[in-house]
Amino acid sequence: MAGPLASQVPAVIGPAARYEEVSRILNAFIQREMRDKGIPALSIALVDDQSTVWAAGFGEEDPARHVPADAGTVYRVGSVSKLFTDLGVMQLAERGDLDLDAPVARYLPEFRPRNASGTSITLRQLMSHYAGLVREPPEGHYFDDRGTSLSAMVASLNRTALVYPPGTHRKYSNAAIGVVGYVLERRSGQPFARYLKSAVLQPLGLTASAFEPETALVRRLARGTMWTLHGRAFDAPRFQLGMSPAGSMYSTMPDLALFIRALFAGGRLIQSATLESMWRPQFARADARRGAGLGFSIDQLDGRRRVSHGGAIYGFATQLAALPDDKLGVAVSASKDGMNALTTRIADEALRLMLAARAGRALTAPDTTALPSRASAISFAGQFVRGGTVVDVVVRDSLPVLSSTAIDHPQGLRRWRGDTLIADDGMSFGTKVWRVGDALYVNGARYAHRAVSLTLPPAPIPAWRGLLGEYGWDHNVLYVLEKGGRLTALIEWFFEYPLTRISDDVYAFPGTGLYAGERLVFSRDASGRATHVEAASVVFPRRTWVGEDGGIFRIVPLKPVEELRTAALAAQPPVETGEFRASDLVELVTLDPTIRLDVRYATDRNFLSVPVYTQARAFLQRPAAEALARAHRRLQSLGYGLLIHDGYRPWYVTKMFWDGTPVDKHQFVADPSRGSRHNRGCGVDLTMYNLRSGAPMVTTGGYDEMSDRSYPEYPGGSSRQRALREILRSAMEAEGFSVYDAEWWHFDYRDWQRYRIGNQRFEDLGR
Repeated sequence: MAGPLASQVPAVIGPAARYEEVSRILNAFIQREMRDKGIPALSIALVDDQSTVWAAGFGEEDPARHVPADAGTVYRVGSVSKLFTDLGVMQLAERGDLDLDAPVARYLPEFRPRNASGTSITLRQLMSHYAGLVREPPEGHYFDDRGTSLSAMVASLNRTALVYPPGTHRKYSNAAIGVVGYVLERRSGQPFARYLKSAVLQPLGLTASAFEPETALVRRLARGTMWTLHGRAFDAPRFQLGMSPAGSMYSTMPDLALFIRALFAGGRLIQSATLESMWRPQFARADARRGAGLGFSIDQLDGRRRVSHGGAIYGFATQLAALPDDKLGVAVSASKDGMNALTTRIADEALRLMLAARAGRALTAPDTTALPSRASAISFAGQFVRGGTVVDVVVRDSLPVLSSTAIDHPQGLRRWRGDTLIADDGMSFGTKVWRVGDALYVNGARYAHRAVSLTLPPAPIPAWRGLLGEYGWDHNVLYVLEKGGRLTALIEWFFEYPLTRISDDVYAFPGTGLYAGERLVFSRDASGRATHVEAASVVFPRRTWVGEDGGIFRIVPLKPVEELRTAALAAQPPVETGEFRASDLVELVTLDPTIRLDVRYATDRNFLSVPVYTQARAFLQRPAAEALARAHRRLQSLGYGLLIHDGYRPWYVTKMFWDGTPVDKHQFVADPSRGSRHNRGCGVDLTMYNLRSGAPMVTTGGYDEMSDRSYPEYPGGSSRQRALREILRSAMEAEGFSVYDAEWWHFDYRDWQRYRIGNQRFEDLGR
């Protein structure tokens, strides 16, 4: 039976008198963090024993329709789901219907992953992630959008082998909790989602929660946002997970607050002693204060026992945390992928503030961070080493970004206290960085500066050339790249792991991280090119597209090109008001004859496959043209020259491109209603050529390729390709150009706003 609409939850609960100042401080902190991190919606609920003392929402649950988020906004809470699945097991265990330490085969005789240890897998091991099972099942895994059943998911695990012997290593596994949920389904004789609703959710009063997308909940579901390291954002997919007990729950923060209240009350669904057993670290010393409980993570906050669980699923990040001895708790969820460091920080700060308020102490607002000045940011840039660990700091606008062989994703650094920077980007928080002379200190460890050689990195070894590329699906891409002379996997958008070679086609993940102990196995065609890779038991098909192999990227225009041309020539550019500089277009080759041209739009070697220009010429406004000539001379000292694809572009051509290009690729063409930098004579498309050989550089993607490979921060490809891209960018930025955020080859001059949109054809421009 479906519960009431989530819209029936009050838009705001409280705050209770004792926590008015807490809510005021958190309100300001949350809104600032949402602005800094670009989070569309966030909701929170605070619990004091048997009261929800404050619940509220911020931002918009549906930005397209400007629907505000509030306490009744629904979120996908990801792995917080595991707590409810495990609670269902503990109910049956308490009644004697299940034995946590019996072999799971007693309940699921068909569950038979390869296990050479001779030790049986138990429910206790599965629930605490000590079963040694793969992280994801071959069917119904995190990437699988086909709607796989729970029974098929469990059956697919018979094609896998245990990564570690049961009980020996903690290895986080969605597959493990999927198996736990299937035990509940088999024992109850009901579909898992239906059973959990009747046995756990409804008895707790969670009327705005479910393990399946009920209409009433989906109506209030926040619109999740995905993003990539290279800067593309898109709507999160909404498919159901095949291992739904591990991560498919929908809920509101007030519902999660009711769950926390039940934990504090004890005896609601299970006895207090049973609940305490869930809060005891498993497979650890009897006096351990940290570790994996049954479902819950057990640790301390400022010396106080904390039980918690985070949740991450497409477009959502959630944290549920409670101090059981103090009976204070918090639930917080955000509608942007990967923001778990932020939701964790908000939860921690909320608990600290509540403790202070209850004790009558003065409340202290959380520390704030800010972007450093560009000069300060640049002072941190460089490469630094300590033993075998390499740290790189690069600056994008005014944001220093730290990456290291010791961490699995980049960390954006912001100004914290004095001259110290701190990692604070939503995905990470707390890494402290400062400079002393030439050295960089990271959390107190000294890293020596290393001069970066201007010599290009070597090309990848031949055995890797058929492996580099993209695998998987639009909603989740696996990148196989070369970095620092090692084959590397970038998986689940953010997590980068250097791989260890087992053979030419088999590589191992590191012993830490999401896929600890697992492998990638590539399958190649007759030419040596990989067709797919089985990574950690999941088969990722190779992604291919026109132009990927270095050919010309092409589309099928929405209308015939001549029809597009006729309509564009008959149209008029937008009317602009204000004062503008007089146009002074300069033909680039007249400034320096060693600037070379490859004007693709004067040929059929372009994305429309027909000539668009009648002449192969390139112009820029004089200040931009002179700056480009300086960049060309700067590059000549490094052995390169500039190869120009396009400069000034008549407005009618921009309209042709827009009208002929599918909407899903409009980020690669300018909107004619606003004009482009090209139309103003201040945008240029270019690459470099080798002065000695004359060959154009080969980077991560081709000119006019409408794919993620075109983004200037695209992480794939080889170190050599990315280094060439950076050499070009550095030279252009030094002369006042900035790169367009979706095209590594497109640069805009800083004064572009001072020129009008132009529509002159090349044949009307003088020689």
